[in-house]
Amino acid sequence: MKLFGLLLFAYLLGSVPFGLVLTRIFTSEDIRQKGSGNIGAINVRRVAGTTLGIFTLAGDVFKGAFPVYLAGAMAGSDNLSSEIYMCSVALLAFSGHLYPIFLKFKDGGKGVATAAGCFIMLSPTASIIAVIVFIIFILFTNHASVGSLAAAAILPIAVLWFTRSWIISGCAIIITILIYFRHKDNIKRLLKGIEPVIWKRKRL
Repeated sequence: MKLFGLLLFAYLLGSVPFGLVLTRIFTSEDIRQKGSGNIGAINVRRVAGTTLGIFTLAGDVFKGAFPVYLAGAMAGSDNLSSEIYMCSVALLAFSGHLYPIFLKFKDGGKGVATAAGCFIMLSPTASIIAVIVFIIFILFTNHASVGSLAAAAILPIAVLWFTRSWIISGCAIIITILIYFRHKDNIKRLLKGIEPVIWKRKRL
């Protein structure tokens, strides 16, 4: 029952829309009606400022990392069973962020920060590699979506390299596919050259 309860907890925690909650409390705005309409940290920073953006990022990472950490502590010493259970918890936490029950299964985020939280626990080194790729692509392109897509693409490769686990790698592949699906509109805008930038560059 405890193991099943954690699966439910992971989904419910993943469903907490930190970006929406924080902007409602501190700005009385509905982040879904502002900027890109996304409830994630980048849009929160764009609409409500850096501080709320950082807190949103921390919340979204936490709701991926915490349940997976608990799963690892509860699953026991059997590596195979532990990996399967931890990945199941990760996928439910991630799915909660994408399709939150508290928002009637719509208006969820893109899942990048929550995925990072999950893989901090599943494969810390691979997670660090993905974060580095994310930062590099953002600095070169000024597009959060490009950084997210690049990080998602490298994640399964890095996970397989560092864990040698097909179970955890399979989890990474599923999450990568879902991240790309959630970014389909961003990809269309990138191809058209109309994707919003993170920082507006000052004209000389």
